[in-house]
This record gives sequence, structure tokens and C-alpha cells, in this order.
Amino acid sequence: MRYQEAWDYLNGLQLFKIKLGLAAMEDLLARLGSPHRVLPCLHVAGTNGKGSVSAMAAAILAAAGLKVGLYTSPHLSSVRERFQVNGQPISRDAFAHHASRIRTVLDDSQVTYFELATALALDWFRAQAVDLAVMEVGLGGRLDATNVVEPLVSVITNIALDHQAYLGENLAAIAAEKAGIVKPGVPVVSAVTGPEALPVVRKTCQAQGAPLCLLDEAFRVDAEGAGRLAYHGLAHTWTGLACGLAGRHQHGNAALALAAVELLDQAGWPVAEEAVRRGLATVAWPGRLEYRELPAANGQVRRYLLDGAHNPAGVATLRQALAGDFPYRRLILVWASMADKDFAAGLALVAPLADRIILAQIPYPRAATPQELAASLPVPCQEKAQGCASVAAALALAATLAGPEDLIVVAGSLYLVGETRALLLGAERD
Repeated sequence: MRYQEAWDYLNGLQLFKIKLGLAAMEDLLARLGSPHRVLPCLHVAGTNGKGSVSAMAAAILAAAGLKVGLYTSPHLSSVRERFQVNGQPISRDAFAHHASRIRTVLDDSQVTYFELATALALDWFRAQAVDLAVMEVGLGGRLDATNVVEPLVSVITNIALDHQAYLGENLAAIAAEKAGIVKPGVPVVSAVTGPEALPVVRKTCQAQGAPLCLLDEAFRVDAEGAGRLAYHGLAHTWTGLACGLAGRHQHGNAALALAAVELLDQAGWPVAEEAVRRGLATVAWPGRLEYRELPAANGQVRRYLLDGAHNPAGVATLRQALAGDFPYRRLILVWASMADKDFAAGLALVAPLADRIILAQIPYPRAATPQELAASLPVPCQEKAQGCASVAAALALAATLAGPEDLIVVAGSLYLVGETRALLLGAERD
């Protein structure tokens, strides 16, 4: 297959719904020679922040001179973003080669989009002879396709309500699914809190004989002046650290990544302090509180904040950032969402901050319509909202409404952010 054929093949698998379970994944990987059995890795689960933690850890490990694979989801503009080695996405030729190889070994067997993508990542990482791979969980943990790996360290960032239809209606049930990545004797780094979720994670770790290292218990992070932070860790204390990702919530994510790196160091993957400082300072993770100043048609500047917050916990973090990290005169909110998300709760948090609200239609079958979004707005916010039939139209309207001191916030869905980055920044699209 050529790249376009391979992309079409993978994309066609979205017709097959999410299938939680590992049997098909184990069978597929066995046909590929079990690449997951020879791949040292860091496995990262959680409701929010797992992508940021994965990106930070990968950047630090790469700065230490290791060849590091990074597998994340979803992508913003191109599927190739999901598969990276030392920050570089998989090439079109390599993507096509590994997709073709997988289709051949599958014969008539059926897998899902995410199963094939995960197998492709593992097969490519083995071919690339990476030293270590950072694998982000797609959904949940226990039955997620990535849970075939045998990690050196596991991370569970936090537990919040999301994907209840698949993971359970309460935090305890969701915690049980996330804690399903815990392996016998493998240390776990976590920021899980609360009377519902934390006991589940503790009990699981105890049952598996897996040491549990908790944020603010085994390690902590303190804010310093000028945006710096101090990390007081399992074996090291590093002060004056700069983080390449915006937002105070990233300090906690940085602490999780640093604790995981410390455990990897103890397991024989040495990481010097200089690599910690350089990797954390230079990490990039597009679409998460991504701030841009871009020229408008009239020669003025328009200020944008792109954030993929799509559940109430993520939107609460966005709201916190708007309160202290991104000053503005007026806030213009561009919002879109998938219909299966709790967009009403998210909008209730951020809509009252907005002076104008633009509800966009994104070109995905699962997307909520502007009319559905408008109906879910708090009543006092409905009169300042209007819908647009496309993301391009929504962004054009926002640029017209905003001035140089205003802030255009694009949020509600990573798919919206991906469309926005392609339109505003020329990000590559498949």
C-alpha cells in the first residue's frame, strides 16, 4: 500500500466500534513476532494529563541521549503525530510499510482502529530499535490495547469522570479500569486523590505487589518565582526548573514525569540532571494551552489560546489558566464538542467568562451540532452565542469580533483544535 491507501485502510476501521479486550491484540502481535515482549517501556494512563506526562517523559529521556518512541492519541491534524521517535513523526513510507505488513498478517481477522494503530506503533518501534517507548493508554487501562506491554514503570495521572459508557458511572469504577495497567512488582507513579478513587488504586497496587509513589506523599513540586518550579523527588531535588508547557496544572504533570524518570534511572536507564532540565524546558505538546499571536487581515494581531479540554475536569483546568495565566480584555470563545461528551458541564464552567460565544460544527459524524450546543448553554449565556456551519467560518467570525487585546479561546474538542491548527498554522493534514 501507498500512504494514502494505508491511511484509508486504517481510517476505515473506525466503522468498527470500540472493543475493550486484549485477545485480538495479543493474537495480532503474536503474528507480528511479539514486538511488545522486547520493548522496554513506560505506560501512562489517567483521565487528564496523560499526554502531557508522556510528552515530558519522552523529551527528558531523549535529552539523556536515548532513542525514545512515543505513542499517543488522538492526533490533531495528521495520524502520523501518534507515532514518534525523538520528536519526529513516522514517515509516510514507514507508515504505509507497517500498515501493509499488519494487513497481510491479519488476513481475514478483524481489529479496531486503535488496535491496529497500537500494533503499528509497537512494530515500528521495534524496527527503529528504540531504547525505550512511552505508551499512552487510549481508553481506560485494564482492557485497553496498550495493556499488552510489560512496563518498567506505570503512571496513573488522575481519575475523573469521562467515557462513563465504557468505564463506569462513578469514580471507583473508573479507577478500577485505570488501575488495570498495574503489573506485578512494577512501580506506579500517580496523582490520584479522593475517597473514591485512591483506595481502589492503593488496593490494586497492594494486591500486585507494586510500589505506589503518590504525588504530595512520596514526591512533590513547588512553584518558584518567574514560572520556575522545584521538584522534591524520590531520590533527587531539582530547583529552578522551567517547563515548556503552559499552565500551573502542568507542574503536577511535570512532577509525575520526573518521578517516572527517577524510577527509570534506578532501573538502569540513567538520566542526568542536565537532561532533566533541558528536556523539561523544551518539551512541546501542541493543542494544550497552546498560545499563539497571529496576524489578522487588517494587519493587527489576534491572540489565540488553543486547548483540547473536552471533559469537565479539563475545562476546569482551562478556566483556572484563564483566571491567572492569560490576561485579556474580552474573551471570544470558539467551542465544538463530540456529542458523547458532557459538553453541557464544560460549557457551564467556561461560557460565563466569555463575552461572545461561537459554536462551531466540526466535520466528524460524532460531533454535536451548534444547535445542540446552544441548547445546553446556561440561560444567561445563550444571548451572546451564535452558531457557525464550519470551523473556518467560526474562526473568521472570531477574528472579526476580537481586537488585539482580546483572547480567542478555541476549546471543547481535540478535533476542533486539530482543524484550527491546520487552518491557522498550516499544520499538515492527512
